[in-house]
Amino acid sequence: MKAHGIDPAPDRKRQGNWKEFLSTHWDVLASVDFTTIGAWTKKGLVNYYLLFFMELATRRVHLAGLTMHPDEEWLVQVARNMTDAEVGFLRGKRYLLMDRDGKFSELFRGTLQAVGVKPVRLPPRSPNLNANIERFMRSLKEECLDRMIFFGEKSLQAATVSYVDHFLRERSHQGMDNRLLIPGREVGEKAGEVMCRERLGGLLGYYYRQAA
Repeated sequence: MKAHGIDPAPDRKRQGNWKEFLSTHWDVLASVDFTTIGAWTKKGLVNYYLLFFMELATRRVHLAGLTMHPDEEWLVQVARNMTDAEVGFLRGKRYLLMDRDGKFSELFRGTLQAVGVKPVRLPPRSPNLNANIERFMRSLKEECLDRMIFFGEKSLQAATVSYVDHFLRERSHQGMDNRLLIPGREVGEKAGEVMCRERLGGLLGYYYRQAA
């Protein structure tokens, strides 16, 4: 069965087709996925769903939102936000990789399709086909969220936003030649005092040279 005019991600006996698709469309590909984390509220421990998008060519990630109730209305609004012609994270993207989670409903997919972003639904139990965003989720949890206790949505969102900023601006990436995704002005400085920038009470750290 074909999805939106391209070969479905593999069931494949045709792995070459999938690799060719990725290579051909790499610059216009993005991916989306959920992760969950518990936080304490007045009602006790509850699960929050965090939704992330990733631009595959650059590995840049975007927290689209977090909620206890990721219903269809919420997801459709996210789709509209992400495809906004002026500020949407998916501007310029043609394909969006996603798993077969029921939360990515037909209406959600149709909202994307209506503005030219084609959903590419991956086969069940194939996280390796969305490996980059899966690896980000693992880093997010191992380096940050699983090492903290959250009380309410605001504390969880603040920690997540701080980690994403760290991931983009302060953490080198082996898969990107050990570069920063968004280098700061201090990158490349060869002189000056070595400084440490800390986040979340020292949980995250970043060393750089302060320009002389």
